Amino acid sequence: MVTGLVLLAFGLGVGVGLRSSQKAAMNAVDPVTLEPATPQPVRAELVPVPGQSAKATAGSPPPCVDIRNAGPLVGSSGCVSGLVLRVYSARTGNTFLDFCQDYHSCPFSSVIFSTDKSKFGNLGSLQGRRVEIRGDVVAFEGRAEIVIRDPQQVRSAN
Repeated sequence: MVTGLVLLAFGLGVGVGLRSSQKAAMNAVDPVTLEPATPQPVRAELVPVPGQSAKATAGSPPPCVDIRNAGPLVGSSGCVSGLVLRVYSARTGNTFLDFCQDYHSCPFSSVIFSTDKSKFGNLGSLQGRRVEIRGDVVAFEGRAEIVIRDPQQVRSAN
């Protein structure tokens, strides 16, 4: 039940004023600020998750969760943080940010498709840095994943 409340609170914090068919617009000045399409007064209370800071308010984006806790975010928009251990470019041109020694057993993955790679600078510079990644969290091969399509989805958490 607590997980349901947390997910409900998370969804309210992200989707205030958004219709389900609309995507959140990214603000060019502050890439983590969501602009509601039609502002409506909504009263939402965030339920603190044990072991996490309750810094977010109803008008701010939800706090990032560690890669180990990304699973419950599948199917919603969220923020996942972790230390990038390796930046790997596959033969296909897709680039993966690896957060675990063995990516097969990692609970979270992140990919930049080759078609979007030209939008980014030196992705190798992310190796060894703690980052926050925002976007739609999907299930891929049994783990949570965020597809990074825009550089504003990634920021340093150091």
